[in-house]
Amino acid sequence: MSNLSSNNRKKKRWPWIVGGIATLLIASFAIGLILNKGDIGDNDQTVTDGDLAIAFIGDLNTSAAASGKVVALREAQIPLKKSGLVDEILVEVGDQVSEGQPLLRLETEELDRRLESARQNVIIQEANLAQLLAPPSDAELAASEAAVVSSQIRLEDLLEGPSDDEIAAAQADLRSAEAELNAAYGRLIGYTTGATSEQLRAAEIELELAQQNATQAAEQHSTILVTEPNRFLSADRIADMELAARASAVQANAVLQATEDALNDLLHGDSQAISSSQAGVALASATHDAAQARLDNSLSGPSESDIASAQASLAQAQANLERMIAGPAEVQIVAAEVALEQARISMQQAEQNLQDATLSAPYSGTISALYVAEGEQSAGIVAEITDTEHLEILVEVAEMDVAKISVGQPVLVALETWPDEVIDSRVVAISPKAIEDGDALVSYDVYLSLKRSDLPIRVGMTSNADFVTDHQKDVLLVPNRAINLDRQSGTYSVELVVKDDSTAVSTQDVEVTVGLRDNQFTEILSGLQEGDEVMVINHLPIESFGSGGNQGSDGPGFLQGGR
Repeated sequence: MSNLSSNNRKKKRWPWIVGGIATLLIASFAIGLILNKGDIGDNDQTVTDGDLAIAFIGDLNTSAAASGKVVALREAQIPLKKSGLVDEILVEVGDQVSEGQPLLRLETEELDRRLESARQNVIIQEANLAQLLAPPSDAELAASEAAVVSSQIRLEDLLEGPSDDEIAAAQADLRSAEAELNAAYGRLIGYTTGATSEQLRAAEIELELAQQNATQAAEQHSTILVTEPNRFLSADRIADMELAARASAVQANAVLQATEDALNDLLHGDSQAISSSQAGVALASATHDAAQARLDNSLSGPSESDIASAQASLAQAQANLERMIAGPAEVQIVAAEVALEQARISMQQAEQNLQDATLSAPYSGTISALYVAEGEQSAGIVAEITDTEHLEILVEVAEMDVAKISVGQPVLVALETWPDEVIDSRVVAISPKAIEDGDALVSYDVYLSLKRSDLPIRVGMTSNADFVTDHQKDVLLVPNRAINLDRQSGTYSVELVVKDDSTAVSTQDVEVTVGLRDNQFTEILSGLQEGDEVMVINHLPIESFGSGGNQGSDGPGFLQGGR
């Protein structure tokens, strides 16, 4: 208004009103009153700069908006439980699978072999335990008793000492061994005695003759080799002569070698016969020593070690018989049972390994990725599955709004693909930890339910959510654009329309206390009454609010508003 200054706006009336201006103001007021009274109760006032608005009683909802995307309730990376060679892949990316459906199989030849071996081991251990628990047969009991008797007789014989007959037999064995030893020595001496001079001279003469024959044969063969064919001797004839001369030379050399060997045998003896005779002497000597030892033992009686060994054998036989009669000890039974249980565990592990060679779907869903091919050696994560039947919405909510959100709170959701389709939802979970994105803004993940719908909703679709954060019933409201903010003092005020008795119209700057607000209206806690008229003169919002238009700045704010 032209008659108001910035220094005396509070509680100051216009000092003068000219008739023409008063008339215009009255007309403007009347028109504004008529236009604004119609839908006050429905929070549906539409005002512009210079309009008049009436403070009215109504309901106010504040909200927070957030955006996000559709996510699957369950997504999983599926790992192999054991490594192996991929034998068969049973699905492709995009296939719908049910819970427990096989996805791929590994090569199982080695696993089958190990399982069969484990099963056979279980059978063996079961047989061992059954045999241990079974009572002894009559034959086994008789054999054990016979072993005790035999050990007892042997011990008694040792303690009684040798009989005269045993000593005589030992003496006879010794005499026989001595005779054989003497004979062996005789044979050895016969082979090692030197030849007579006549034998040596005869052998030497035979050697000289053999040498001469060998030399002549060699010379004759050499002469034929250098003979050329002529009119008396053809090439074939020379070849026949060379063959005959070579045969004669070979035979002469063989005779020479034989005469040399004969002379050596006369000078040094037959080496093979000597070796055989020496071996016979060694054997006869060992037999003689053994016979002497048996005779000595018979004459001296049993040693302490012999008696101790016989006593130990008897004790062992008696213990075996007692164990057979008494049955297996508890520790034996436990050991056999443990061995059987270990074999069963190994078999179960082999069965599990074979079962793990087939990878199955953990739940029903869609195969979203495969990381393996047939014939590859594979381990770790080989596939991904997404549960496309159970979806939810994940949105990021600003730090200043998250305190007003709780699990179960209703939410209105719209998808960017279908912006006109509003979906009722609820908050199902709020992340306890803020999102770490490296900037100054702090936000939290909030999960919203997404009911089954006829819309072909897909994972990853962009969504917008509107959270109702507060609700006030029957509160005093004015349009947001009617509120003025003094940022220096942090106070709020309105231009209250005042009329006097002379029908003059003026405005008065009135400080108010504000509460909640939405995108259109602000709650007035004090300073106005229902029916008061205020002038709308703001061209810009009095504050910059966060998501949903319900967040104030750091000044005395609309959120607290004295509540």
